[in-house]
Amino acid sequence: MKRQPKGAKERTQTIQVWTYEQALAAAPYISSIVRSLREHALEALTHYHRAKRIANRPGRPDRQTIITQQEAEKEARRADERFRDALDELQEMDIYTLEPIQGQALIPFVHNDQLAWFIFDLFDAQPFRFWRFQSDPEDTRRPITSMQKGASEASQIV
Repeated sequence: MKRQPKGAKERTQTIQVWTYEQALAAAPYISSIVRSLREHALEALTHYHRAKRIANRPGRPDRQTIITQQEAEKEARRADERFRDALDELQEMDIYTLEPIQGQALIPFVHNDQLAWFIFDLFDAQPFRFWRFQSDPEDTRRPITSMQKGASEASQIV
């Protein structure tokens, strides 16, 4: 019998899968978190770009310039921390971001005994319009039909 080396244990992660009705009911809360993710990501980018512009100015920086650059970097780190907090809140519900700045997230469900994802879009009037299988390319968008709106086939997938 062949043994696996220490630390090479196979890890399985169990995620909660959602029904269409559960996702729809949670849409306002998901929307709030995804909006926060987007705002924090944009804020962090703004501060990082500001710090970079200051650092790239020609000539030797004076005291005030150095302080301004450090404050911009500090604000960027704070925004990053708020982004990570919102991301953790989303992931606790087994929801994952696809494109945080574009306001997109993935909500897991089971379709034909396969892991699939509802694609949440913050800026769409109908936030759950598309879905894709886990094995599909990331840019795949399948329209949600009555098949995906039906009862969940399982409550968890391993």
